[in-house]
Amino acid sequence: MRHTHVLVLGGSGFIGRYIVNFLINRGCRVTVPARRRDKAKHLIVFPTCDVIEANINDDAQLARLTAGQHAVINLVGILQGSEADFTRAHVDLTRRALAACQQHKVRRYLHMSALGADAQGPSMYQRSKGAAERVVRDCDLNWTILQPSVVFGAEDRFLNTFASLARFAPVIPLAGADVRFQPVWVEDVAHAFVNALDNPATFGQAYELAGPRIYTLRELVQFAATAAGHRRPVIGLPDGVARVQARLMELAPGEPLLSRDNLDSMKRDNVASVQPFTPAPELGIAHTPLEPEASLYLAGMHPRTRFGGFRAHARR
Repeated sequence: MRHTHVLVLGGSGFIGRYIVNFLINRGCRVTVPARRRDKAKHLIVFPTCDVIEANINDDAQLARLTAGQHAVINLVGILQGSEADFTRAHVDLTRRALAACQQHKVRRYLHMSALGADAQGPSMYQRSKGAAERVVRDCDLNWTILQPSVVFGAEDRFLNTFASLARFAPVIPLAGADVRFQPVWVEDVAHAFVNALDNPATFGQAYELAGPRIYTLRELVQFAATAAGHRRPVIGLPDGVARVQARLMELAPGEPLLSRDNLDSMKRDNVASVQPFTPAPELGIAHTPLEPEASLYLAGMHPRTRFGGFRAHARR
């Protein structure tokens, strides 16, 4: 079956905008719920994307959004919060989405998890992601789970944050400096979702998504700073000092750059279970290395806009 009507939960976020773009390129009609429609202006210009103000944590609203769809993609995720926040965003919403699919006979469900998701993991984030995976695996839909490592791209809040810090800080103090990551390109993640959508070989499967190279966090921070034109020394912090730093950041206004739960997540390396990592062939992704793409956007040299064609079509 070709799934041409797709509900994308979390579609207005960093990864979601790429998935929506690729779905539209394939001729899909995409529905993206948002708490505030003006927060998804970058999607409104797409001619076959319906941005609808809705509270997806309300069962009745979520059911109405699901009715008439061929597939649901759940990208919703948070990186900071209380245990209740993680449970609500990752586990409870997954249950609601699956129940809405069952109610309206939507058989196809794709789920964004994370590399390192584990119901017994060291952090609330990892445990909630693992618990959500268990809910998906126990359902009788045609599900697919994708588990990316840290995702990089022009709008990311990972490398861009370190590049911004390097502009002002003569030295970068860093928690978890020796933790290893295997960054994956946002377009590879988006293509994995879109290519899996209609492929029965991906039904009932979970896929790790990672890039071709492993880096320590220190190496990634040094790369981001250098690519942005601000080479800086990086000083690794002992665990005790790192937790004090994280606690102070949690007390500051706004979303913290680092939380104690983030530190707990970094008790484990964030790399694929099998090395060298090769993406599953049925996902049809490019396995893009970090340096060519990230060097461009960190230096402010943006490649052609990925959405210009739709803006021109919409005369905006």
